[in-house]
Amino acid sequence: MKTALSTKHRVTQCQKPTGWLGRLVVRNMNARHSGVTDWGLARISVEKHFQVLDIGCGGGRTVSKLAAVATEGKVYGIDYSAASIEVANKTNRKWIEMGRVDIREGSVSKLPFATDIFDLVVAVETHFWWPDLPGDFRESLRVLKPEGTFAIVAEVYRGAETNTARLVEQYLPMTGMKLLSPDEHRDLLTESGYVNAQVEVEPGKGWIFACGKKS
Repeated sequence: MKTALSTKHRVTQCQKPTGWLGRLVVRNMNARHSGVTDWGLARISVEKHFQVLDIGCGGGRTVSKLAAVATEGKVYGIDYSAASIEVANKTNRKWIEMGRVDIREGSVSKLPFATDIFDLVVAVETHFWWPDLPGDFRESLRVLKPEGTFAIVAEVYRGAETNTARLVEQYLPMTGMKLLSPDEHRDLLTESGYVNAQVEVEPGKGWIFACGKKS
């Protein structure tokens, strides 16, 4: 029972970090997810003038990476965890002072942005926690400009032959994570209204990249 409760507590802090422990978890995520983030972003074309949204921005490392590329645009980060927002603001302090980054607290299910404003929407290590995947994918589509790109990056997917994937699948009933296979990612993108859905995996690491465009 103690092990189960401990696992549940760690999962809760990953899903929605809170308090001092949450801030510590978020800073650890900034470092631990850097590799898969770079791998995923390398598969996206980011132009210097892009308006970009990072959904579930966590500690803000991805926002910072994107701001370094979109030098004439602006990068927005959104997260529903106050602890994540605090760390993301500190991580991106220089970009915020320059007017190049804006970090907001909010939900993927009701994004606080107008329709058709982003060239790129990304979600790194977060979509498996979203409360309504089909609805939330459509909400992400809403804020994209026509021909804009929505990209998912994660270090685990259903069916991956890695210890991490097997452990995550073992605890799915406890965590409530929505773990999808590569084909399920592609199908969900298409069913949610995206075109040119593509999926790429790194089997040895269990990483997945999935993207689609707004027509």
